[in-house]
Amino acid sequence: MLGQMMTRPLSIIEILRYGAECHPGGGIVSVRTEGDVHRETYAEAYARAAQLAHGLAKLGVQEGDRIATLAWNGYRHFELYYAVSGMGGVCHTINPRLSAEQMSYIINHAEDSVLCVDLTFLPIIEALRPTLPDGLKLVVLTARTHMPESDLDLLCYEELLEGQPTTYDWPDLPEDTAASLCYTSGTTGNPKGALFSHRSTVLHALTVSIALKDGLKEGARILPVVPMFHVNAWGLPYSAPLVGASLIMPGAKLDGASLYDLMDNEGVTAAWGVPTIWQGLLAEIKKRGSNPKGFRQVVVGGSAAPASMIEAFEKSGAEVCHAWGMTEMSPVGTQGLLSAPMKDLPWDEQMRLKAKQGRRLFGVDLKIVDDDGNALPHDGAASGELYVRGNTVVSGYFRNEKASAAAIDADGWFGTGDVAAIDELGFVSVQDRAKDLIKSGGEWISSIDLENIVMGSPKVASCAVIAVAHPKWGERPLLVVVPEEGETPELAELHDLLMKHVAKWQLPDDMVIVDDLPLTATGKVSKLALRDRFDDYKLPDAD
Repeated sequence: MLGQMMTRPLSIIEILRYGAECHPGGGIVSVRTEGDVHRETYAEAYARAAQLAHGLAKLGVQEGDRIATLAWNGYRHFELYYAVSGMGGVCHTINPRLSAEQMSYIINHAEDSVLCVDLTFLPIIEALRPTLPDGLKLVVLTARTHMPESDLDLLCYEELLEGQPTTYDWPDLPEDTAASLCYTSGTTGNPKGALFSHRSTVLHALTVSIALKDGLKEGARILPVVPMFHVNAWGLPYSAPLVGASLIMPGAKLDGASLYDLMDNEGVTAAWGVPTIWQGLLAEIKKRGSNPKGFRQVVVGGSAAPASMIEAFEKSGAEVCHAWGMTEMSPVGTQGLLSAPMKDLPWDEQMRLKAKQGRRLFGVDLKIVDDDGNALPHDGAASGELYVRGNTVVSGYFRNEKASAAAIDADGWFGTGDVAAIDELGFVSVQDRAKDLIKSGGEWISSIDLENIVMGSPKVASCAVIAVAHPKWGERPLLVVVPEEGETPELAELHDLLMKHVAKWQLPDDMVIVDDLPLTATGKVSKLALRDRFDDYKLPDAD
């Protein structure tokens, strides 16, 4: 027997319409590439999204067309998110930190028809011009007074909107209609496209809003330091208008001092981003002696946050939510906020839980399996490759049947490539990427565990652990360290720190001091680049 309820397709544009009608106090504050600060309400954003949809339609954009963006976090990028998907197009966000070869690949692979670019990134497009698809229309995200001189045929974003109606007859799209396209960073092979639907995006916004309800709520002022070109800023442009939170968009200035000033001036209550960003903010907080006013929560993801970072924020008065996910999951899959009973636990036990990657969101199922694909118990001891499934998880990759077949197991679960354990409380502990584990004498060493412990040293600014070849043990860990300014850490003292937490045989055999660590396009330390750099490195006892 079927229920007798109406069925309305889930639609992204309905999120912004709801925000405009029901949260009049919410909106977007943007630090613009032009140098000033812009403010608009969700009602104004909804009207401008309608104007933009009319403007794009005049350019010939039709349902299913891919409209690319190469832009910082800002109100115009936000408007593109809604106008493009609302009219039936696909918003394809491009990461400007990708290599020229990868960027050219994804623009051509996606067959983008329009590319909307911030002023900052126009030189990238000029350099890519010989490889761009024929007929690609280029729109600069600015007003006529700031339009640059260029040999390219450029259109002005504000002129697309000028004179257009502030209402649009948004089509009733099936909820499984494609809405946005994000490519992985392509650390191995070409980038792979995750094609999100209206349904998956709305469900992701709802589940994230429920899971993070303490910080993601009406009246909150949230700083998405995670870029809108990185998995749709972890869904914040959709979750915020849904609950009535305002978005404080930082633009291009992501250093600690600039973020602190913006947060302090705008009363930011929560900030979302990767650990490398928070290192700079923590240094600025230490320098100034207090948090930005009103700052109460930090959401950290993208890579594991060191325990020392979590404790530093918590002691400053900002609650840490350690999250985990990936592009293929829309991306948030777990969140690390503690339940009320857990907040009564001793401090050390709370910090131990917060150092894990949190518990699953509603609608996300998790399992860990051994090398033969057998499910392992969630007892905190067993570890294996982490698999996921759910309404916000990809079923394959865009125009890539080979990669799609390899990613999904026989039961329809997606293999994340992470090695993890899940405890009795449901907390996930990601031990490493499968490709980053170090196999020494037949036993596994987690590079993440070693890195997080070493980051607790006041002499270490950042670090990474990679495997290097060893004639007897197969692989051994090499510690690569960026020291704090004026400090010279010694391997022996870092060994002493590590010995409090790990077995002696897991200690790094050697340490290399470097000025900086290579980063991926998404702000994570590039283990691939480090392994290439130290491919011929000879350990002291490797004779």
